[in-house]
Amino acid sequence: MASTIWVQKQALTQTHVHEAPMPMLSEGAVRLRIESFSVTANNITYAVIGDVFGYWNFFPAEGDFGVVPMWGHAIVEESRHPDIAVGERVYGYLPMGTHLDVLPGKISQSGFTDMAAHRQPMSPIYNQYSRLAADPEHDPAKEAERMLFGPLFKTGFLIEAMLRRERWFGAQNLVITSASSKTAMGLASVARDLSPDIKRIGLTSKGNIGFVKSTALYDDVMAYDDVSALPQSASVCVDFAGNSSLLRSIHDTLAINLEYSCLVGATHVDARGPNSAGASGGTMPGPKPVLFFAPDYAVATIQELGPKGFGEAVGRSWKSFLAAAHGIVEIEEHKGLQSAATAFIETLQGKTDPQKGIIIRP
Repeated sequence: MASTIWVQKQALTQTHVHEAPMPMLSEGAVRLRIESFSVTANNITYAVIGDVFGYWNFFPAEGDFGVVPMWGHAIVEESRHPDIAVGERVYGYLPMGTHLDVLPGKISQSGFTDMAAHRQPMSPIYNQYSRLAADPEHDPAKEAERMLFGPLFKTGFLIEAMLRRERWFGAQNLVITSASSKTAMGLASVARDLSPDIKRIGLTSKGNIGFVKSTALYDDVMAYDDVSALPQSASVCVDFAGNSSLLRSIHDTLAINLEYSCLVGATHVDARGPNSAGASGGTMPGPKPVLFFAPDYAVATIQELGPKGFGEAVGRSWKSFLAAAHGIVEIEEHKGLQSAATAFIETLQGKTDPQKGIIIRP
């Protein structure tokens, strides 16, 4: 039997374990047994904007239910493909469950793409699986860190690349909300290394100020209540918090000094309130916030640097980030699918400790 957590799309805290017999494996297909995956704010984003960006379509459920995608490791349990052996391990996009059948294509020593028809309309970034035996990013001692930080770090990397490509819109400061989040820390790390002249200002809740300061990734750390004290100089804002009133306060405070406003993460532009996105004209001072969709920028950056150049650039920044993040997050492992559902709901409700990284072994 294969077990999967089904989530009510319109009421994300409503979940149940769905069990189904595993079908006969078709010719050319491979069955993966899921070993581990992380639960982070990234998974919340996939669920919240799942209908808008098609995240529910990767691992279809039925009716009003969906399966939240996760990043993790799996082992080949059964194979009807001559080039993929039983026992081989992979890393990639997985369901919150115990098994996944894939149809490998575009096979190389380091990876393959799932060619299942229903996945082809979505970004190819999500359909690629790394074969760990020849994966340059794989470090057996850092598997948990890769699951927790890898996808989020790459989003931060792509945001910095976009801003640097635009010469930071003439700004001197980078204002980052939800500074304790993993994507925010990734962005701050890359900006520190590649754009050291840009001042990094992290905004966070009062309770997280000590933790954010301890990362040493920001030049300045401020509580949300102190937004009015932001420096009055040219700035860009990257909003991970998804709080329309906070975004409004930043726009009100910086006004003409805000050169660019970027939205990333848990909510779609229109969901942040009529005054936050400017979708219907808006009334906030400063520029209209722009939604950042990482897969589109990944394709553009790969085209700019070339696949090899992109991989090397990400690799350098990733190693630097891992060194900076060492010891920041305590890895916490849980066993069983129900623990995955619990961790997902707690993350959705903002009850998780940013100093802990949740790994599930289903």
